[in-house]
Amino acid sequence: MSIPTPQDIRLLPDGIHIIWDDGHQGYHDSRALRYQCSCAQCVNELTGQRMIALSDVRRDVEALDWATVGRYALQFLWSDFHTTGIYPYETLRRLCQCDQCRKEKAEAGKKT
Repeated sequence: MSIPTPQDIRLLPDGIHIIWDDGHQGYHDSRALRYQCSCAQCVNELTGQRMIALSDVRRDVEALDWATVGRYALQFLWSDFHTTGIYPYETLRRLCQCDQCRKEKAEAGKKT
């Protein structure tokens, strides 16, 4: 099974909108996605412990630009000048905050 890839990426005032090649219309709140950065500055490489708290991320942070990394990830230039995080496509899909994904996650949470 192949991993879906982004076909259209839009950085809008309300967040990051991604249309995937399987038709999914994904959404990410900028602050929430910035917090999920997994670079060595944000996550301890040895322990996997997150080194930042959500409160460390500015409420008004936004993605100013983006670039593809190989055929597997996106990298964002954040308004707080953080640029080292790589967001694999699998991670972006797992963290999707669109209404459909939120509903599916809520339903899955009820089953556990």
